[in-house]
Amino acid sequence: MKLQLIAAAISISLVACASTEQKRVVLEHSAPAASEVTATPAAGVANSDIIMLEQIMSDPDWFGRSPESWYWGDDSSTVFYQQKRQGNPLRDLVHKSISTQGNGELVKLAQMHVVADRDAVLNSAGTHEAYTFEGNVFVKELANQKVQQLTYTSAVESSVMFLTNGNIAYRVGNIFYALDMNSHKIIELANLKMTNGEKSSADSASYIGAEQHELIEYVALQQRNKDLRKEQKRQLRVKNSTVTQTNFYFGEDNKVVHASLSPAGDKLVVSVASSKSARKDSDIMPNYIAGDGQIKAQKARPRVADNRQYAEQLYILDLSQGTKALLSYDSLPGFDDDVLASVRKENYAREGKEYKSKKSARNIHVIQAWDPIQWQDNGAEVAIMLEAWDNKDRWITTINFDNKALVSQHRMHDDAWVNYTFNEFGWLNKTDSLYYLSEESGYAHLYVKPLTGKAKALTSGNFEVADLTLSADEQRIYFKANKKHPGIYEIYNVDVVSGQLTTLTDLGGMNDYALSPDESKLLLEHSEITQPPELYIKDIANDSTAVRLTHTVTEAFLAMPWAAPNVVAIASSHQEQPIYSKVYLPKGYDSSETKNKAVMFTHGAGYLQNSHLGWSGYFREYMFHSMLVQQGYVVIDMDYRASKGYGRDWRTAIYRHMGKPEVQDMRDGVNWLVENANVDAERVGTYGGSYGGFLTLMSMFTDPELFQSGSALRLVSDWAYYNHGYTSNILNMPGDDPIAYERSSPIYFAEGLEKPLLINAPMVDDNVFFQDTVRLVQRLIELEKQDFETAIYPVEPHGFVQPSSWLNEYRRIYKLFENTL
Repeated sequence: MKLQLIAAAISISLVACASTEQKRVVLEHSAPAASEVTATPAAGVANSDIIMLEQIMSDPDWFGRSPESWYWGDDSSTVFYQQKRQGNPLRDLVHKSISTQGNGELVKLAQMHVVADRDAVLNSAGTHEAYTFEGNVFVKELANQKVQQLTYTSAVESSVMFLTNGNIAYRVGNIFYALDMNSHKIIELANLKMTNGEKSSADSASYIGAEQHELIEYVALQQRNKDLRKEQKRQLRVKNSTVTQTNFYFGEDNKVVHASLSPAGDKLVVSVASSKSARKDSDIMPNYIAGDGQIKAQKARPRVADNRQYAEQLYILDLSQGTKALLSYDSLPGFDDDVLASVRKENYAREGKEYKSKKSARNIHVIQAWDPIQWQDNGAEVAIMLEAWDNKDRWITTINFDNKALVSQHRMHDDAWVNYTFNEFGWLNKTDSLYYLSEESGYAHLYVKPLTGKAKALTSGNFEVADLTLSADEQRIYFKANKKHPGIYEIYNVDVVSGQLTTLTDLGGMNDYALSPDESKLLLEHSEITQPPELYIKDIANDSTAVRLTHTVTEAFLAMPWAAPNVVAIASSHQEQPIYSKVYLPKGYDSSETKNKAVMFTHGAGYLQNSHLGWSGYFREYMFHSMLVQQGYVVIDMDYRASKGYGRDWRTAIYRHMGKPEVQDMRDGVNWLVENANVDAERVGTYGGSYGGFLTLMSMFTDPELFQSGSALRLVSDWAYYNHGYTSNILNMPGDDPIAYERSSPIYFAEGLEKPLLINAPMVDDNVFFQDTVRLVQRLIELEKQDFETAIYPVEPHGFVQPSSWLNEYRRIYKLFENTL
């Protein structure tokens, strides 16, 4: 039976192996030259052992303990990684030479402080590095590996850095210190206090206060004298280095969100927000299985429907002068745009009202990303990434220190929402330029921009770039990308001047990397569909094959006849781009006189990619699918619209209507199975957890003939009850866009349930609350629906932990499909 597949220009053969039927599947993707990729067969492909639920849902230690949190040693010939202990959740640190056999040796506890330098910072000469270990500051001389402990305190030191004068700075809470490396004197640089401090005449902002100062000479005189004394103290601090007066006041009921010290030690960027929580007393999660036998009312997050608007005040502190200046957002292009005008107009019209748009300053804050404040090495310039609270805009700005003003360097607007990933950026110090990722082309790509010039794209095409590493000479930027195929991630670098792209790996599957300190090698974490992650080494200077370093997968796992699915580009009936999907085909699937039964698995998170060629975080589901295939089921796992890895338009297709595009894609998937995999349309079931549980509900409620049964795990039934950060991106706020919430929430469509539904719900889920299940069940009862069952898991969080819970849950799912398909 011929498989009809869609894509663009590179032929890729993904061959189904193990207990699946071997079938050549041709895919195409934008690339200059054709190549072939074959899914790696499971090592136990010829084994006839029966895959059992009891084994695959047991503690995953049975199949291996892959390297975690891996990093290079200082010598570029040693690597370190953490490994889970057999039978318990503790992790050990392992060190391994790249030139020896075996998986390495445990680092002795007495030596942990010597090698705990994964996030160390180098001095400008590259001779020393500084880092923290267990809350204390250490410095290491790289030439002889001599380690010196600089602090011995019960306080927690963090944010360690070298200053341009050779001293080391660090942070304790909201206090910043510098340690003189010659005299070992500790210098307090800044103390950020969340109190009001002394008021100046400028603080007399009320009408009667201003009137008092204007009319009563005595009051004005007292205030003037107070201001003079305050200024005298400031001048003494500036002119006399023996005086310590580094307090900066930000007001009561506030908190420091971000604080970043200049490498010159003379300035500090601080963002401050209200410390008042959006939580209500009723935001609790009952825990019925507590150690003392009592019911515990655990605190839980607020809901998007309750969340207040959020803003931060941004300040620049001049530490040498002891001054603080508030930075206005007014200079940012679009800072006062009514970006929700069309949304509000539609919602007003439904109520018979007319919405009149007007400009108004939007709430803006420092973006929630890793290192959102980036200083030049010499401290001369700083770049800050900001985002609007409505998440329709992202800005990269610098600061004009003379004018105490923000200078916009780049604005990225998205009518839907700005992606929470692809926000990496930094400095090309030698050319006063910025490099950054942006989705403005429709895919995440790398750009460079001089401070006084125009931006230039270094990468382009229908693929996504991530995980940037700048070379020491600032001539190249390393990254990973799915350039070859949407589901294959390789490592590349690009010349920042010429834009010449160099491919560094050709391993297939999924690859992550770390550049060695001497920049001669890559440490790779490589995995494939049938092979959990292991570590590899690749020399950059030559085309040699990557060398495998670790062998942590057990023989018991390798002996099993796991399935290797095809990755198929299924034609969509709603857009040109195909829907990439894993398809598991049992032996003889197209020769049976009886049509096949099938199961569709729907991944969680929404914005997640699962139809790639690497090892999946859904490893239990992968093994479960192998078991189903062994028993004659066809299984499909789709990267529906909203999934990661396919560009901005694919990601935002669900804006203001979650559950519609995805269910359309699910129908296309079922139709493809019927036409190409000999599947009986009346014998297809579905299941999924979290976002996948939501889609199980939406498909069964809004397209009731699509599936014969379904299981919704840790489900979302009403998006107004989910968190703010995720939901408001896609559906805006309930107060602005109730239309979006009502047409996206399954509870509004529960009357459409016609087929058997199994609901599996953890009760101590602080992500998707158990309340979502409770409210839906009550709705189904009131609708007099009979064909549904609910299983509760009293000790489980969102991601199940106990093997007994996993086994019980999947026994129920399996039983559902066996009984209904």
